Amino acid sequence: MEEWIGERWHRFITGAAERGHDGAAVALPDVQQAVGLLYRAAGGSHSLRIVPAADMRIGGPRHWLQRLAGSGTRAALPRLDSETLALPPRIALFEQAELNRDLYLWLAALAACFELSASGSWAGDNLAACQLALQRCPGLRPRWLRLREAHLAQRRAEAVALRTPEARAAEARLQALLLAEPGLARIDGSFDGRFDVEAPLLAPVWLWLQALPAAAAGATGQARSAAAGGGSQAQQEQEQAKRRRARPAKPASQRAPLLLASKAESLRSWSEHVPLDRASEDETDEDEARAAADDMEELTLAREGSASAARIKFDLDLPSASADDLPLGEGESLPEWDWKRQCLLPEHCRVQTLVARPSGPAFSPPAALRQTARRLRRRLETLRSAPQWQRGCNEGEMLDLDAWVRHLAGLHASSSPEPQVWARRQRSERSLATLLLADLSLSTDAYANNEQRVIDVIRDALYVFGEALHGCGDPFAMLGFSSVRRSQVRIHQLKGFEEAWSGPVQSRVGAIKPGYYTRMGAAIRLATRRLQERPERLRLLLLLTDGKPNDLDVYEGRWGIEDTREAVREARRAGLQPFCLSIDEQAQDYLPHLFGHQGWARVARPTELPLRLAGVYSRLTRGV
Repeated sequence: MEEWIGERWHRFITGAAERGHDGAAVALPDVQQAVGLLYRAAGGSHSLRIVPAADMRIGGPRHWLQRLAGSGTRAALPRLDSETLALPPRIALFEQAELNRDLYLWLAALAACFELSASGSWAGDNLAACQLALQRCPGLRPRWLRLREAHLAQRRAEAVALRTPEARAAEARLQALLLAEPGLARIDGSFDGRFDVEAPLLAPVWLWLQALPAAAAGATGQARSAAAGGGSQAQQEQEQAKRRRARPAKPASQRAPLLLASKAESLRSWSEHVPLDRASEDETDEDEARAAADDMEELTLAREGSASAARIKFDLDLPSASADDLPLGEGESLPEWDWKRQCLLPEHCRVQTLVARPSGPAFSPPAALRQTARRLRRRLETLRSAPQWQRGCNEGEMLDLDAWVRHLAGLHASSSPEPQVWARRQRSERSLATLLLADLSLSTDAYANNEQRVIDVIRDALYVFGEALHGCGDPFAMLGFSSVRRSQVRIHQLKGFEEAWSGPVQSRVGAIKPGYYTRMGAAIRLATRRLQERPERLRLLLLLTDGKPNDLDVYEGRWGIEDTREAVREARRAGLQPFCLSIDEQAQDYLPHLFGHQGWARVARPTELPLRLAGVYSRLTRGV
């Protein structure tokens, strides 16, 4: 009974103390596409991700209801680091929903013009970014003026509750900076550093950003997984998506692991890291761990002593030469893109092509899969035999409007003989080669539904694709890839261009198995070499994957993303047409940066991958 009354009282008093305007609230997912478009149009980095921010301590006066409820001390402030732009998950700051939406757009433009510096002034950096944002996006000036007036009105109303002369003087200086024209204000030294977060006197400035230092930015990427506890899957995804402040901690000396620290009070603190060796329990209270992470101002991340041993044990579990697939040739050396130095590292990766050992019964697809393959095969056969439009003819069935406009534009420039402004349908010989590259990393061992793993879905897609292309007669090849660091990039030869779609090839497709990591850039470069040897006019490079590029070494994170992006650029410069199909739920966060907005597609239901693959192939080859 006491818990029931306490829960109702807490809900009532916190709701009564809430200052926001719920009726005009705007959520980040509703405007995320517009925010990302404005950020990149204003000159922001294509590799930066827009994520929801986690709550942190804020200052400013609180009225008596907030003090009674214990609220008003934490809020999700907009923050910027080298990897992400963290925006509030929900803004209900103003009474008008238009102003709340405009605040999201203004913060995106401000972040695009913000220069991260290690020791810069918080106020000075924001004012400089504000000036540059208004220069690049002059259409935002009316919205910025409305936001500034609305925010200043709120600050003036809250300033009445300031009790000390120091707080009132600091608030007056801050309002003077907000009122000044960007670029003309003199920056007071007391506004340097993280004044917006750590000064308990002033309320947060919602029109400005807080820039995290480089060290905290690097550690924050790991903080999401460290702070995520139990609960439902939706809650875990929401907690993992939040951007948290973190700092790395150096490992303590292991000379006296049983010696306790003299500061016993630090053992009862959530916010101070003490590098002590403690026993680990099999069962942990995950709900309390997540609540503790939310209460902490900054997460401290330290490596455990067992992490390296576990990683080394995994590396040593490579198959022996007698149990591994058969190598083909001596292997190849490929370059890799160093995004920090902006150059290619020659012969940085070693790629070994393998072929599966013949073992076990032949691959026998189920009847439903064979029926799907036959249906798609007939569809592609019809597409191949259909006549295509040939434009720019002297005579034909219909008028080519584009050619007619060009003809009229050139009448005054030079005398044209017979105008070639007609279009006609005729059968033509297709000149098309396709290479299908499949991700066979260990992550494909996860279950896509209650019956199939991701690797099973990829196997079905390879079989359907092979049956369909075998029917229409277009040359194609299939490769699988995985990796263990840059010295062991494994390319599995499933079907070559010169091989027929026969029983041995289908057996290789049926024998694929998950393992290791995803060095995607090296696989794309090898596939580019194979396709460059083909004489066909159109050459497609189709990639099937379930996640972003990663490996054990530095390839994890930004290195892998930028190397894959450069490999896709190299493929396009070589005259290829790359396209990526992914079943990753977070694909929209990184695939547009890798393949462009028109070079990728996400499959919402993994079991629909075979049909989507055939549909993408039909769309890309239409008119060939």
